[in-house]
Amino acid sequence: MAQNQKIEVGDMAPDFTLKDQNNTEHTLSDYFGKKIVVYFYPKDDTPGCTKEACSIRDNFGKFEEHNITVFGISYDSPKSHKKFAEKYDLPFTLLSDQDKAVAKAYNSDGLLMAKRNTFLIDPDGKIFKIYKKVDVTTHTQNILNDFSEL
Repeated sequence: MAQNQKIEVGDMAPDFTLKDQNNTEHTLSDYFGKKIVVYFYPKDDTPGCTKEACSIRDNFGKFEEHNITVFGISYDSPKSHKKFAEKYDLPFTLLSDQDKAVAKAYNSDGLLMAKRNTFLIDPDGKIFKIYKKVDVTTHTQNILNDFSEL
C-alpha cells in the first residue's frame, strides 16, 4: 500500500485488508466490480460520527437498491465497532484501522483520530469522487446523488 502519496480522482483506490466488527477480514479489491463508499470517521459513538452513520443507516435501502457497498473506517477496535453497530443497528461494515495504515494511504490520517473524508470508488476500482471535511447532515444524499451520475 502506497503511503503518504496524494490520492486523487481517477487514481486506483489503494487496496487494503481490514477486520470488521465481527473480526471478519475484508479486502477492498474483492469488491471491485461494485460501487463502493469508503468513509473515514474519527470515533465510534461520538455525536458527528453517530449522525453520519445513522444517516447512512436510515437510507441504506437506497444504497442497496443501487448496489453500493459501504465501508466505515476508524482507528477503533473491532470490539468498539461491534458495540457501535449494535447500539445504532448499523447494517453496513465498520472496519478497524488500528495501525492507521489505510487512513495514511487515503490521506485521512490524523494524530489521534482519522479525518472525516469519504471516497467513492467506481466498479473499475477507481476513485471518482473525494469528499474532504464532510458535512454529516447532507453527506448521505450527496453520496447517493453522485453515484446516480456514475
